[in-house]
Amino acid sequence: MIIETDEDLAKLQKIGRICALTLQEMLAAVRAGMTTKELDEMGGKILARYGATSAPMAVYDFPGYTCISINNEIAHGIPGDRVIKPGDMVNIDVSAELDGYFGDNGATMLVGSGDRMGQRLLKASKEALANAITAAVADRPLNHIGRAIENTAHRHGLKLIRNLCGHGVGHTLHDEPEMIDNYYDPRDKRRLAEGLVIAIEPFISEQENMVMQSKRDGWTLYTPHGTRAAQFEHTIVVTKKRPIILTQAD
Repeated sequence: MIIETDEDLAKLQKIGRICALTLQEMLAAVRAGMTTKELDEMGGKILARYGATSAPMAVYDFPGYTCISINNEIAHGIPGDRVIKPGDMVNIDVSAELDGYFGDNGATMLVGSGDRMGQRLLKASKEALANAITAAVADRPLNHIGRAIENTAHRHGLKLIRNLCGHGVGHTLHDEPEMIDNYYDPRDKRRLAEGLVIAIEPFISEQENMVMQSKRDGWTLYTPHGTRAAQFEHTIVVTKKRPIILTQAD
């Protein structure tokens, strides 16, 4: 969506902050020994506390309030009886709706100190998101976002998941533009408009460029060879200067 009024911005900031606070509390609560369902139910209670509705549950009838993905589960992991273990890489994606406006954010963490490659993935994905946000300036090519992400992955000697992407957000969970590639496509001639609301979410991988969808549950996206990827995500508003980050807790 394109922000047209002060009310648009205020309501997007409200739901964005709720998403950020929910994600923050869930990340802080992650412990070895708990199940992903226990963590997800906590997220559902936090959203309810703020009067918000789980977006994947409301829009897509997803079987969870949030998406929780572990290790080579890269996205859309269904919360369930899986027990979180020391050293696991856990991704939490929180999207929600309030008063007809949507926010979307996500983050990845290691349970305990983790391993060196895991730390490298987290660092590279955070850096890729920051660089992509800096590149998202009104009137510039939209593919500068993908170029910033791709360049960051290469600098760290890592790969990126090419069949997952960012997207527009606002009045719906997945709004125009439907696809914001996480790599540079010179054929993409779209430009960023002032007031455009988008979710940027790089997925930086150890070794693989693609994910597959689970035939067992129809939701979980995973790497076929068992390698991991880290994702960090913010919902932002494009401006002529530095974008406004909507999904901030502070």
